[in-house]
Amino acid sequence: MWFGVVAVDEAEGAILAHSCKVAAGRIGKGRVLDKADIAALEAAGLAQVTVARPGAEDVTEDAAADRLADALLSRGGGLRRNAAATGRVNLYAEGPGIVGIDTAAIHALNRVDPAITLATLAPHTRVTAGLMVATVKIIPYAVPRAALDAACAQAAGALQVRAVQRRTAGLLMSTVPDQPEKLNMKARRVMAERLAALGMELADAVDVPHETEAMARALAGLGGEMLMILTGSATSDAHDVGPEAVRAAGGRVDRFGMPVDPGNLLFLGALKGRPVIGLPGCARAPALNGADWVLERIACGVEVGDDDIAAMGVGGLLKEIPSRPRPRERRGG
Repeated sequence: MWFGVVAVDEAEGAILAHSCKVAAGRIGKGRVLDKADIAALEAAGLAQVTVARPGAEDVTEDAAADRLADALLSRGGGLRRNAAATGRVNLYAEGPGIVGIDTAAIHALNRVDPAITLATLAPHTRVTAGLMVATVKIIPYAVPRAALDAACAQAAGALQVRAVQRRTAGLLMSTVPDQPEKLNMKARRVMAERLAALGMELADAVDVPHETEAMARALAGLGGEMLMILTGSATSDAHDVGPEAVRAAGGRVDRFGMPVDPGNLLFLGALKGRPVIGLPGCARAPALNGADWVLERIACGVEVGDDDIAAMGVGGLLKEIPSRPRPRERRGG
């Protein structure tokens, strides 16, 4: 693409690089100049303008943005796009879920040519219908066709919204002596709201004493496609009451502890084909915590193993919450 200053009478058919004021108002940048525009520019007393002239092997900005967006959608489920304008196309979530990204492919796409760009939300970000997930932006007025072809080849399958697969969950809450009744009432409401944000329903919720056998019996009969446990006393070991209740009910515990704060005291397992999440106490509050990241992935059918949880430590220092019993730092410390 050629870019530079030309005489106004030589600018017909070129792309105006910078807006120009004329008698009738303004000719906007990015406009392909026609005879009427040339006459208006001359009448305004302009002798020269800055323009761009795409070559035979170039693709103009909107056409290029269209192609790249279509390539992303070709194998990327759960997304919709808007119309190209000024070299930009935005991609939006069609419904609730989490963002699935082939990070290596996105990096490769953005390395093809600095003029061709794609910006996305972070991997596994929870989204709702209509939320912007990514934006394609072609920087100049045109890009080489060969570079666009290479970027489009990287785009197919690189981005998607993983839709929610599990639609219901059950919540088991244990109680300890002298525990205020409103504590579990609030927790039930907060967890129902968390699930609703994913388009899920809290199908069952029960309160039982904080005892292994009582919790095991309740777990065996708890409804929901995934199970959650919120104990009245914090889980402090892989063989504490909550994890032992899962085992006593015939399930297994795969992991205790995660490198996300708040959220360290989470445990994860399964019971008769259903995932079980042992929630940390911070899940009683609506603020983001490590359990959200695990819950969202499992709800969307994404396997969560040891390596996945270990990797959450980078970026896992989350905002402090006011209700925390033992803040990280004391005032004045």
